Amino acid sequence: MTELSRIRNFSIVAHIDHGKSTLADRLIQSTNTVSEREMKEQLLDAMDIERERGITIKANTVRIEYIADDGELYVLNLIDTPGHVDFAYEVSRSMRAVEGSLLVVDSTQGVEAQTLANVYQAIEADHEIVPVLNKIDLPAADCERVAEQIEDVIGIDASDALRVSAKSGIGIKETLEAIVTRLPAPGGDAAAPLKAMLVDSWYDAYLGVVVLIRVMDGVIRKGDRIVMMGTGGKYPVERLGVFRPAMQNVDELGPGEIGFFTASIKQVRDTRVGDTITHEKKGADKPLPGFKPSVPVVFCGLFPVDSAEFEDLRSAIEKLALNDASFSYEMETSAALGFGFRCGFLGLLHLEVIRDRLEREYDIELITTAPSVVYHLFMKDGSQTELHNPADMPDPSIVSHVEEPRIKATIMVPDEYLGDVLKLCQDRRGIQLDLTYAGSRAMVVYDLPLNEVVFDFYDRLKSVTKGYASFDYQMEGYREDNLVKMQILVNDEPVDALSMMVHRDRAEMRGRAMCEKLKDLIPRHMFKIPIQAAIGGKVIARETLSAMRKDVTAKCYGGDATRKKKLLEKQKAGKKKMRQFGKVEIPQEAFISALKMDE
Repeated sequence: MTELSRIRNFSIVAHIDHGKSTLADRLIQSTNTVSEREMKEQLLDAMDIERERGITIKANTVRIEYIADDGELYVLNLIDTPGHVDFAYEVSRSMRAVEGSLLVVDSTQGVEAQTLANVYQAIEADHEIVPVLNKIDLPAADCERVAEQIEDVIGIDASDALRVSAKSGIGIKETLEAIVTRLPAPGGDAAAPLKAMLVDSWYDAYLGVVVLIRVMDGVIRKGDRIVMMGTGGKYPVERLGVFRPAMQNVDELGPGEIGFFTASIKQVRDTRVGDTITHEKKGADKPLPGFKPSVPVVFCGLFPVDSAEFEDLRSAIEKLALNDASFSYEMETSAALGFGFRCGFLGLLHLEVIRDRLEREYDIELITTAPSVVYHLFMKDGSQTELHNPADMPDPSIVSHVEEPRIKATIMVPDEYLGDVLKLCQDRRGIQLDLTYAGSRAMVVYDLPLNEVVFDFYDRLKSVTKGYASFDYQMEGYREDNLVKMQILVNDEPVDALSMMVHRDRAEMRGRAMCEKLKDLIPRHMFKIPIQAAIGGKVIARETLSAMRKDVTAKCYGGDATRKKKLLEKQKAGKKKMRQFGKVEIPQEAFISALKMDE
């Protein structure tokens, strides 16, 4: 057990691509935690998709031992956190497990939207914050300007900010010294009853569920019987250890230490993040303050392209859900797409990551329906329900009003693109809350409907600002608006996979775009096919796909014109009958393209 004054627990917070994972690599490398042979870039990003996209998705932890200038040996526990808005819950819980943060800011880019979001979480968790200016070896680096920006925008003193280049190893020694001298040691009492916070858990094929904990008070030893205060589950501790990034077994973990245990727990669902772990006998009286559980905000249907792969998809989704407690799913069926799952995600990137992992790790081709959000329906009889899938919307005559989720979006953008960004937000039914400047960059705060953001807002924002804008959001609650369900009818049959909730003022535009698109995507048949967008019983847009025609008058030469007329009338009657009984085949590609709306 390490003495409390010799422990430092910290996390690294930053915007995407500001060099968090690289700095973590250098700290690990310079303290010889990992041998040169095992060292690789983005050491803590274990998933293929993390390495490929260059983003961190899961918060990872490592224990580093460092001999400081005063000759003492310190134990540093580092948690490398994601920088992306969809994984903010990973950040929030990592923050509660540590006492300080290194705030990494790219000295060429300055403060970005996610820098703000993550640093506010650190301030909320009452952290000591050490600013680090990274990438100082680049010619475009401007440390004075960025330090000023940190003071203006975030309001923390950056006069003694560390100047580092994580890539080339400049300033790493000073960073380690700053961690030891400027960050506080953890508190805790080894004699008190055990209180350990469950920071994370994941499934390992050999060990069962591995649980990452931060011990607050007391000592946990191998062989102890523990109880989870939130779920009431009781388990014997089988293995206890720390991450150096590889697992290393220890006999006990004391206050202030971060480590893991296994206890033959079968399912990740049994371990709730933020739960308090204590001894079965002589345990703690009340649990630690927990986190808010993560609530899915974006829903979409996942269907296999080949319906025979449904069982494979089921087992793949079950395996993924073992490791990601924030991902929820239930089975659904669709007339057009067959059997599949309705899944809930924390945001669009989370959706993309899950979809990529399913396609890649389990080799299943998927169709994703249009993402939708959760609406609150208030009925005329006073009852209230939640609507996850627009196809399930009840008859409008019994609904009194609909509320949709709103978000507070913070956008940091260079001055010259400000007009385009304001126009984009107005087009998406946004309400401007604030506009301030930090140097040559504007910080715009908007109240936006989440429904408009999940579609393609992020892509549009990137394209109108040539990639220079950064965007972050948080949920703000629900508000009533004039929303209606728009459905698409092909040959008078509704296509459930294409129904969506839209604002009444924009329904006609949305419907027309969808009909025009489907007209190009559906192959022609022997009969005329009407493609309509409708709200309730009222058609608001229509396109007609003309029929393929056989020339029935080819064999008529000479004679009376009535002969031709007779043959054409006969053909017309046949087409009418065909349209009545004919079935329209809509190819899978048409669905996939139609759902990618605003390209």
